Order: sequence, then structure tokens, then C-alpha cells
Amino acid sequence: MTRRPGALPINMDFTTYVAARRTRLVRTAVLLGCPRADAEDVVQTALLKCYRSWRRVVRADHPDAYVHRVLVTTLADARARRWHGELPTETLPEADHDSDADGWAVGIAVRRALAELSPEHREVLVLRFYADLSERDTAAALGVAPGTVKSRTSRALAALAPHVEAPR
Repeated sequence: MTRRPGALPINMDFTTYVAARRTRLVRTAVLLGCPRADAEDVVQTALLKCYRSWRRVVRADHPDAYVHRVLVTTLADARARRWHGELPTETLPEADHDSDADGWAVGIAVRRALAELSPEHREVLVLRFYADLSERDTAAALGVAPGTVKSRTSRALAALAPHVEAPR
């Protein structure tokens, strides 16, 4: 049996997978609108669910799409249980001095633009363009038809366009 390019080796262990992909999964959750600390918790919960059925994950046609599907549903479950209001604070957290200020500003702009989108549009853009899943794999991760992914992507990009600054 020939496996698709990018498919995991059938004997890839869970620890190796997590070491290679955890950071990207956390970033995906952040781009889906989850605060960083919560994103780490959501990813941890999603990975625990995947660990429990690891044999099924590595046998999937596209294991990364499988894991992203678990991540999206885990995030949806977490959002259904939580209050998302803001809490005032007297002091702001200190900035990370190791990061590039321009990159930080772009990151904030991207998150703000994504926050303006509906959850369905945000999910499809993050999975397609950040997680780099194909239309078929995005459809599998979201539990929708590939045509739905195409139409949501088109509508999401149209909705995102007013938030993107034109190049100078």
C-alpha cells in the first residue's frame, strides 16, 4: 500500500509527532482566536485525545488533518464552556524584548483581522493558509464538504480584504 506524501510513517511514535508539531498546533489555536495560555491547554487536551487513539491517527489518510479536526472540536467544546469577557487590569504585561517589534505588530494586525471574521471563516483561513491543509483535508478537519471549504474560503478572503493594508 502506498501512502500519500506527507503521511506519517505507520510506526511514528506519539512523542516524535508532538515534538515536531506542538508549536504549530498552539499557533493554529491562537490564530483561531484562542488566547495563548488557553491555546496551550486546548492543544494539550487535543493531543491527549489523539494519544488515546494514536493507532487510528497514524493510519488516517492524512494524520495532520485528523489532529487538526480534534483540535478544532476541542476548541469548540472549550468555548462552549467558557466566558470570554475581558477583565480589567492596572498593569500591562511586559513586552517580549527578544521579538522583532515589526513582526509583533504584524502578528497583532493578523489576529485583529481574523477576530473580525466569523468563527467559520477564521477556521477555514487558518487551516488552509496557516496549517497548510488542502481543501479536502480542511473539509475533513471541519466536518464539511470540500465545496463548503471553497465557498467559505472565498467569502472569508472577501471579508478579510478591507482589513488588509495595501502595499506601499
